Order: sequence, then C-alpha cells, then structure tokens
Amino acid sequence: MAVMQHLLNCQPLLNLIKEDEVKPACCLRLATHGSVMDTFGDEFNKYRSPLVSRYASKEMAYNFSDKKKFTTWRKLWIYLAKAEKALGLPVTEAQVAEMESHAEDIDFAMAAEEESKLRHDVMAHVHTFAHCCPTAAPIIHLGATSCYVGDNTDLIMLRDGFDILLPKLARVIDRLSKFAEKYAGLPTLGFTHYQPAQLTTVGKRACLWLQDLAMDMRNLQRAREDLRFRGVKGTTGTQASFLQLFQGDHDKVEDLDRMVTEMAGFKKAYMVTGQTYSRKVDIDSLSPLASMGATIHKICTDIRLLANLKEIEEPFEKEQIGSSAMPYKRNPMRCERCCSLARHLIALLADPLQTASVQWLERTLDDSANRRISLPESFLTADIILSTLQNITEGLVVYPKVIERHIHHELPFMATENIIMAMVKAGGNRQDCHEKIRVLSQQAATVVKQEGGDNDLLARVQADPYFAPILGHLDNILDPKTFIGRAPQQVARFLSEEVRPLLEPYKAEIDVKIELEL
Repeated sequence: MAVMQHLLNCQPLLNLIKEDEVKPACCLRLATHGSVMDTFGDEFNKYRSPLVSRYASKEMAYNFSDKKKFTTWRKLWIYLAKAEKALGLPVTEAQVAEMESHAEDIDFAMAAEEESKLRHDVMAHVHTFAHCCPTAAPIIHLGATSCYVGDNTDLIMLRDGFDILLPKLARVIDRLSKFAEKYAGLPTLGFTHYQPAQLTTVGKRACLWLQDLAMDMRNLQRAREDLRFRGVKGTTGTQASFLQLFQGDHDKVEDLDRMVTEMAGFKKAYMVTGQTYSRKVDIDSLSPLASMGATIHKICTDIRLLANLKEIEEPFEKEQIGSSAMPYKRNPMRCERCCSLARHLIALLADPLQTASVQWLERTLDDSANRRISLPESFLTADIILSTLQNITEGLVVYPKVIERHIHHELPFMATENIIMAMVKAGGNRQDCHEKIRVLSQQAATVVKQEGGDNDLLARVQADPYFAPILGHLDNILDPKTFIGRAPQQVARFLSEEVRPLLEPYKAEIDVKIELEL
C-alpha cells in the first residue's frame, strides 16, 4: 500500500515525461527497504525554476520549451530549403519531404552529445537533423548563420508569447469592468496619503485600476504588432552568402527573405540587421510587460490595504489556511504573490537595457546567456500574475456594511462644509456657523483620538440649538450619495467608451476560466 501511495504522489512528475522525450535510464527502481524508489535520476537534486514547476501555465511553459525551440529551428530550415528550391537552387522535393517528415522527432540525447563535442548548439542540431535526413543533409542550413534559427525563433516565441498574454489581460479587464459596473454607485471613503478623504465609489476606484490595465493592453498590442522577422540576412546582415548562392541576383535574395518571412507568419522583416536583430527589440518587448507589472503591483497593494480595513477581500477557499499559528487569519496570499512576482518582472527590464547598450558593432555573444533567462522569465512571470489576477478579480468580495461604518465614522467631519452651506441658506451667518462647527469638530476629535470613542460630531450638532433650522434636513445633508460627485456617471462612460471597445477583439476568449495552482 505504501508503494502504491508513493507512486500516486509522484504521478504529477510522471506526467511531465512525454512519449517523445528522452527518459532517464533509471526512471523507476523499486527498493526493498526504506525508500520505495529512486525518482528520475537526480531530478530532485537539481534546482528547478518555480516559474515553471510551480506557477506558469502549460501554454506559456511550452512556448519557451526546448521542444518548441528546436522544432522551430527545424521548421525554419525547412522554410529556407523550400524557398531556395522555389528560387532555383539545387534543392529537391525529396530532400524537403525528408526534412518535413522529421520536423518534430528530435533526438535530444544525440543533440546533447553533439553539443558536448562541438561546443556549438546550432551545429549540434544541424548534425542531429542531418542524421535522420541523410538525403537532405547537404542542404540543411544552406547559406545561413546561427542567428537565422536563433534570432528568428526568439522573435516567433516573443510573438506567440504576446498572443498568449493578450487574451489573459483582456479577461482580467473584463472581470474588473463587471465589478466596476456592479459597484459604480456604492459610496466608499477615498484615501489620499492613506488618510480618509472625499468619498468616491467602489466602482470608480476599480476604474482607476482599469485605466492602467487598458494602457497596458494598448502597449502590449503595439509591441506585438511592431515585431518583425529577422529574416535571411547572413553572417553580418549583408546577405553576402545568399548573393553568392544566387550568383549576384539581388532580386532573388530579396525574394528569399520575403518568402521565408511569410512562411514564418510575419508581415515584415527588419530591413537592416547586424548578425542579430537589434537588441532594442527586446527592450520594446519587455518594457510593456514590466509596466504591466507595476500596474498589477499597485492594484494588488490596494486590495491588500482594503483587506486590512475589511472592506474588500480576495477569494478565500472554505478549507484554506491563512496562518499556521493564527487560525483566524485570512491572508491576501494571491495579491501577495502578484506583488512578489511583479517586482521580479519589473527588475527583469534592466537586462535588455544593459544588453542593448553593450552590443559591439555587428554582434557580441555576451547577450546570449542573459537573454536565455530574461526573455522567457519575463513572459512566464507576466503569465503567472495575469492568471492570478484573473482568479482574484473573479472572486473579489465586498463588505458594504463595513464600508458604511467607516463612512459614518468620518463623514461628519467631511460634511461640515455642507452643514455650513445649509445654515447660510436657512438665513445664518457663514462666519458664525464656521466658528460653531470648528469648536464642535475639535471636541469630537478629542473624543476620537484621546478617548478612543466614536465620532460624535453629529450628535453635538443636533444638541446645539443654533442648528435647529436645519435639523430636519440633516439626513439628506449627510447622505453619502451626495458626496460622490459624478463617480457613477464617470464609470458608465469610461466602461462604454474606453473599456468595452478594447475587449472586442477578444470576445471569443473572454469567458475562458483558468485553473490556478495555489
């Protein structure tokens, strides 16, 4: 029974080993005493990034996986061969067909062995591909440089990463817009300097969050649309090798670049490159992600502050534990996770800024190791915080009675100007009324601050004969809805004119639910 239970506990890791991936030599070995099996070689003796092992979605984890990376390399070699064949180079249909039949059956063990000998990842995969495509071997990578597969694959991954993130951001905006609409007219204390200020509404505050997210949406869309393909540019970007292959025919070199670009799904390629595409492109791609991280950190910090006031809370499962020591606690762990990861996302922007600034002339290789980390981690982190924020916004809990109590505690002070105006309308003197209110307010403040009592300003006003002319109107004067200005109207117009049109391209994906690993 113990053996079976251990196997069941390891099932999630078993599921990670796909049929087409290399399995460790000693995958499962049952023991006779104590430990029931060795688990997957030394899998648990190595660091595994929690971005993938703990948090990220399957689609984003796959987008930056070795499987996608190296199958994309093979597809790029196939595109190149097809275009070269179409333009008259000696590439046969049989060679292209052979390459296509082996586009995805990568022998990762052979590639690793080749790389250990050659110390060159691209040539290791050229040899591995050639091994299963002997007929096509002579024309694989013909005229290309390593960056033909490396940089173009990175651009494809960036593009596809944006395509994963944009619908997720749309869903967050959709959930928050519904929340804002529902609570558009619910008065709540505003806060400036985290001190009580003029009233706003719960829905209007949510629109402040939405406005920042809408800016992030437009920035991500722009970055995605601005991405181009590196294309077929050769060793230093001059296309010299391809000009030689086509015996000086410039038109065919340009046609080759265009054809491969279109096969890869891009509308345009960068017209000029060095050996690599400009590393400014990485800045442009990661900047909107970091900016979105700042937005989400602010939103989740606001929710954490409001949770402390017990006005709003993130979702909390029935059996969820807030603290191992204090069983009554309901910690905002989802918002805390978003804030924690958002700081990492913001910090990652420093990498492409530094990398772009130190690239020498046509290219230097000190970008490579850094980009292997900063590009995937930025998209993985953005993916995680969007999924978590969707979960939060789908289950936000509002406590109107708590909000009302806080308003009633502060509103008498805020209503003093309205009381003065009412007295003047009833025939009173503005300066006399101001002095009366000043004295009573200070007395009430003493009760609140020094005695720990409730704000009794309203009771003092009601007890003072001076205010008799307006006592019948005090309820109307102190109605919180008279203090929220045009907040409900602003919410309605903002959602109608700004938010809903932004979501229109994502209608088919708006209702998707997520499975959040907590």
